[in-house]
Amino acid sequence: MKTKLGLLYGGKSAEHKVSMQTALAVIKALNLEKFDIYPIYINVDGQWIKGPQLTAPPENISQLEFSQAGQLSTASFTPALFQAEQQENAQLDVIFPLLHGPNGEDGTVQGLLELLNLPYVGNGVLASAAGMDKVMMKNVFAQADLAQVHYVSFIKSEWQKDQEAACAKVEAAIGYPCFVKPANLGSSVGISKCRNRAELQTAFVEAFQFDRKVIIEEGVVAREIEVGVLGNDEPQCSVAGEIVPKKDFYDYKAKYEDGDTALIIPADVTEEEYKEIKDMAIRSFKALDCSGLVRADFFLTEEGKVLINEVNTMPGFTPFSMFPLLWKHTGVEYPELIERLVNLAKERHAEKQQIKYTF
Repeated sequence: MKTKLGLLYGGKSAEHKVSMQTALAVIKALNLEKFDIYPIYINVDGQWIKGPQLTAPPENISQLEFSQAGQLSTASFTPALFQAEQQENAQLDVIFPLLHGPNGEDGTVQGLLELLNLPYVGNGVLASAAGMDKVMMKNVFAQADLAQVHYVSFIKSEWQKDQEAACAKVEAAIGYPCFVKPANLGSSVGISKCRNRAELQTAFVEAFQFDRKVIIEEGVVAREIEVGVLGNDEPQCSVAGEIVPKKDFYDYKAKYEDGDTALIIPADVTEEEYKEIKDMAIRSFKALDCSGLVRADFFLTEEGKVLINEVNTMPGFTPFSMFPLLWKHTGVEYPELIERLVNLAKERHAEKQQIKYTF
């Protein structure tokens, strides 16, 4: 019997376009003999629009951008969004949230799906929320005794109250170079590298356009190494890959628009370095109580020291994305990877159904 798979994509987020690219790539990889695909589009205004069941992969992103005014099947936000068409009261088997950034990757949609008691691919509420908030994530890593760069954070009102003091705190605690990032955003949106106070002040203004909280991290001379983690209670790691930006750092444009970076898979690391990276990736996965998948990102210094940078709880699936490429080089092709994620979602949901909430 086919799995009725609901794809949730788009979103009211700065990463709307990234989500659309991910959705197109996933749909093209799905085996239509195993899955019935039901698209659920969230436009940039936050409207939820259910499209008709897909009988063939779309040719481009525009075919996934449904309109409330169009002739496609539409619905306001109700539980009916998660039912198969032409099958009254037939709930979708699994939801695959292909959403990046706030209002999708941060635990909000995951909480909704929990309330609806629907199986869904990927991380739960806690892991998604903590993984999205870089400050909370790094606090958890610190508690788990995972080595990482030094960091400080500010909320917007704190910075506005005394910008001079904020800059002085960064210089005293971290120095230059440093990186300023929105705390709750991914895909390298709003990130700046700062070499002096003038750049730091500009970077604060840029980052606060995207979030009320920013994190400032120590700049280190290091290679950027990433691994994919897949599983629930017994997670497994992919081979390691390396990001080699042609620019100063791996920004949004290099990731999603011009591919202006080199992805080296497998990365040239020693057996000891890979063992430490793998161990830290699994420890970070468990520390955040992750499930399904993450991409774990590391710095590898010239001295061979491994520092965890962050985990991405919903890594992209675009043609330029590292996560599916890592698993391809580990021996798991893209269609199989998606099937594994769907099965992991079913497994986790079935386990939750065994919990008794009454006495």
